[in-house]
Amino acid sequence: MSDLASLPLDGLTVLDMSQFLSGPYCSLRLADMGARVIKIERPDGGDLSRRLYLSDTEIGGDSTIFHAINRGKESLAIDLKNPADLGALKRLIGQADVLIQNFRPGVIERLGLDYDAVRAINPRLVYASISGYGDEGPWVARPGQDLLAQARSGAMWLNGDEDQGPVPFGLAIADMLAGAAACQGILAALVRRGVSGTGMQVQTSLLEVLVDFQFEVLTTYLNDGERPPRRSSFRSAHAYLSAPYGVYQARDGFLAIAMTPIAKLADLMGIADLAPYRDDPASWFTERDKIKRLIAATVATRTVDDWLAVLEPADIWCAKVLDWPELMASEGFAALDMLQTVTRGDGVSIRTTRLPLRLDGQRPRVRDAAPLIGAHSAAIRKEFGL
Repeated sequence: MSDLASLPLDGLTVLDMSQFLSGPYCSLRLADMGARVIKIERPDGGDLSRRLYLSDTEIGGDSTIFHAINRGKESLAIDLKNPADLGALKRLIGQADVLIQNFRPGVIERLGLDYDAVRAINPRLVYASISGYGDEGPWVARPGQDLLAQARSGAMWLNGDEDQGPVPFGLAIADMLAGAAACQGILAALVRRGVSGTGMQVQTSLLEVLVDFQFEVLTTYLNDGERPPRRSSFRSAHAYLSAPYGVYQARDGFLAIAMTPIAKLADLMGIADLAPYRDDPASWFTERDKIKRLIAATVATRTVDDWLAVLEPADIWCAKVLDWPELMASEGFAALDMLQTVTRGDGVSIRTTRLPLRLDGQRPRVRDAAPLIGAHSAAIRKEFGL
């Protein structure tokens, strides 16, 4: 539940039949904006992400991932192999607004809960599916897992330095992007339902969102003779951008420098050896490793704050590279008020993030932590006549 009296999705009921990250991330965003999210979980273990550990930290019997992505939701325990429970779920579907699922291909059809079957139960339902690689093609039956989707997407060749080989993102980026895309599709379908009165099927996949994530550089590739991108061999930060774009080690930390004319940077930093490249923008790409090494050698002689005092007044796009403790201690982070503490009846208390949106000037705050398996089963069954 949120602490605001009214949120955009108040009154909507979302059934989240998904697990792990992509689907639950989608329903988390909907919950943060006021929707009532009911997790449909197996009685014997629930969502598999309850036991998906990033570290040895366990809170109230569940992983920190589960708590982070399922706060503010309710849990209804349903045995999908039990005809009575399956019938109860179908009656609940008849009263819901949104259903989210990310079962392996073919499973939802065997359960009799595919879109065509569900639309017959509830024509107004918005039905969202997230898969690994879509519904057709040779990869359909392959595991739809984040790292594997990254591997197939080509995105790993944009990270790291040229001699490092493919470098994956240090986050489950495909899952998060798929959840966000599904959420966008659901919201659009709800708008359409408000006009037409009928629901809609929304589908996305980990591979589709990763391709879309690369739209900028893929468009360059497709219209530039299909020349593969070449990462810098030193301090690479973007395969297609020239020097000085990158991160440089100072005496006491790291300094990020974005797009900046080499001549201006040479004057401000006093790097005489950059003279051959001052007025030759083409060389800023063709000779970017040499240029970056010259900049790096100079940056290393002073502290980050020293360089910020020189560069920021001259409108150079630069920033100190912060770690999490520095971020949390900063005034900029404090001003956003992005953290909250959620609690549960069994004494569990979790400090976590908040919705990255402000609605009418306010950021909604959730009070309830992620639920225990089936914690709301009795109340939900009674309310919906299951």
